[in-house]
Amino acid sequence: MTDDLAFTPATELVAGYRDRTLSPVDVTGALLDRIETLNPALNAYRLIDREGALAASRASQARWAKGAPQGRVDGVPVSIKDLVLTRGLSTLRGSRTVDPAGDWTEDAPAVARLRAEGAVILGKTATCEFGWKGVTDSPLTGITRNPWNLERTPGGSSGGAAAAVAAGLGPLAIGSDGGGSIRIPAAFTGIFGLKASFGRVASYPPSPFGTLSHVGPMTRTVADAALMLSVIAGSDPTDWLSLPDAGTDWRDGIEGGVAGLRVAFSADLGYARVAPDVARRVAAAAALFEDLGAVVEEVDPDIADPLECFRVHWYAGAANLLRDADDARRRLIEPGLIEIADTGAGYSGLDLTAAANFRADFAVRLGRFHERYDLLLTPALPLTAFTAGLEVPEGSGLGRWFEWSPFSLPFNLTGQPAASVPCGFGDDGLPVGLQIVGRRHDDGLVLRAARALETARPWAARRPPIAATT
Repeated sequence: MTDDLAFTPATELVAGYRDRTLSPVDVTGALLDRIETLNPALNAYRLIDREGALAASRASQARWAKGAPQGRVDGVPVSIKDLVLTRGLSTLRGSRTVDPAGDWTEDAPAVARLRAEGAVILGKTATCEFGWKGVTDSPLTGITRNPWNLERTPGGSSGGAAAAVAAGLGPLAIGSDGGGSIRIPAAFTGIFGLKASFGRVASYPPSPFGTLSHVGPMTRTVADAALMLSVIAGSDPTDWLSLPDAGTDWRDGIEGGVAGLRVAFSADLGYARVAPDVARRVAAAAALFEDLGAVVEEVDPDIADPLECFRVHWYAGAANLLRDADDARRRLIEPGLIEIADTGAGYSGLDLTAAANFRADFAVRLGRFHERYDLLLTPALPLTAFTAGLEVPEGSGLGRWFEWSPFSLPFNLTGQPAASVPCGFGDDGLPVGLQIVGRRHDDGLVLRAARALETARPWAARRPPIAATT
């Protein structure tokens, strides 16, 4: 498989299927061969469904031959994060405590929507255990690695999804984001990742981390993410918090640019520390918005650091996840997850109420902030990818993963749409991401702004070094 085809966007694959210059069977087969070649080094996929994917591609090809595609992504290969239920494939959540022989007869809503529109499911991508941290290694699957440097982490917990997209092992990936788990790996691997507004994509079963968690697209191009969101967005009876399905095509309007928008730029949100090389790349990207016609103002949003509020929510979720785990099961679970669960079990009802009240006040403050500004730009992360297999950078003195991801946490608490957009490379040659945040439910404007940056500074043609090994 040529690199050009491996990195062909989903939108172009569909166009090729329509005019019969491309074949779903050929594309799927070539991607499966590429996965077989590169996955041993990357560990991006936990499970590869060669037989099922080829069968789905043959069915798709027959539909295209009749001029009757099943949907907008008919024949497009997609991977599913191994926290997300997928009919016929085990969902082991990065844990040795989940029985592979379980009853895998149900799709999560996003997977069901992709399947209904003819997508070809390649397999399940690796995650950390139950998605509890911002890197991707687990007792079940070991260490997942970054295509730009195999010694570095791709981030997490959707690190397998990000590594697969970045390495050309499938154009579309379903990820989930409870504290940055789409945006962190997108930034570390130089792809586009969107945490859509909370409820935009229905989720079932509920995350153990409650209303912090979102499901969303991970792609190389903004148009692919908009296409994917158009398919997976909408309500579902299994998710009582999902937003109504308005039938929106999220591709509409993404070429509208940013001229006239009121854009706030915060280099540190008033409390974060950012590596100088990352700060320079992000500031340059923010300045580009002014060149594109936006009114850009560097601001301090005047918000308190929400880390402790997030910690209470996250640790309490971990405690609830493991509340019924006996000693034998606990011995199979990663020690770090046990530690945060044990801490979370010690929180009182008053602690949880205080955190909920802080969260509500915090969301109101940011809601008022967005009365003045259409968008907020920040670094996606304050650093580039560090050594794989570690929870925090070596020698950093940090305790837990979320201490090095201060820009992602706020917008899980508020439920706002937030995307990580590639904006250059650090001094170590590794990707840097810009975070674009919109007011609640204004996902379209986030996509539009990301597309404007992508048009001005194209990134999708960049290839990580591992691509040269095929």
